[in-house]
Amino acid sequence: MLDDGSQKDVRALNRRLAAHPKVQYQELLRNVGRAAIRNQLAAAARHEWLLLLDNDSLLPDTQFLARYAAARDRAAVLIGGTCYEAAPPSDPQLLLRWLYGQAREARPAAVRQAAPYGQLTINNALIRADIFRRFPLDERLTSYGHEDTKFGLELAAAHISVLHLANPVRHAGLEPAAVFLQKSEQAVRNLARVYREDGLGTDSRLLQTVLRLRRLGLAPAARAVLGTAAPTLRRQLLSTNPRLALLDLLKLSWLLRELA
Repeated sequence: MLDDGSQKDVRALNRRLAAHPKVQYQELLRNVGRAAIRNQLAAAARHEWLLLLDNDSLLPDTQFLARYAAARDRAAVLIGGTCYEAAPPSDPQLLLRWLYGQAREARPAAVRQAAPYGQLTINNALIRADIFRRFPLDERLTSYGHEDTKFGLELAAAHISVLHLANPVRHAGLEPAAVFLQKSEQAVRNLARVYREDGLGTDSRLLQTVLRLRRLGLAPAARAVLGTAAPTLRRQLLSTNPRLALLDLLKLSWLLRELA
């Protein structure tokens, strides 16, 4: 286990794991980011397969590992998916994140398999260690979002097999709306970066919209209009009745600001 420059109270909790005979524990002096910490853990791993799970995920039942084990001979990369509580959270500040997760992330395996590389997320994945080391995550992306986008595109280019399973984890770590908007903006910046520097991400509907506006010569006008509307959009998304369509417009405003 690597502690990625956590605060003192979190480190105190993590240090308890060091006493476990099957846990190797090390603390990094500074936070290196989501991509780099995964690469370091993969480099230190000794076995053939890597199980990647975010720490705010809960296992659905006692058969989670068994379902992955049964599918190991079918592909080099297995993606289990994500689910959410059926009922909305009682805290209205968590509603935006729940709505987004239910509508955009909790996709059945068959839907994800229809676009296996574009639907690839590594918050719940079983990956052959040699494949992960061959295609390490882009450590330039130190903030939240789209490190798995580039990973999926590299797997597609190399014709690495990807299988999506009905083996979801439940996302239990819903962020307040303000935090979720901050992370969403970071993800948009990362999308702009992988496009500018590597020409990747063009399968993203958000990026496709920006590129279409640029081709039509409408990007400057759209950027101005949405930039003016952005504070109003943000206020609505922070309300007790957020609308995902307005989140799409706010993200479009951010990406236009980055690329237009």
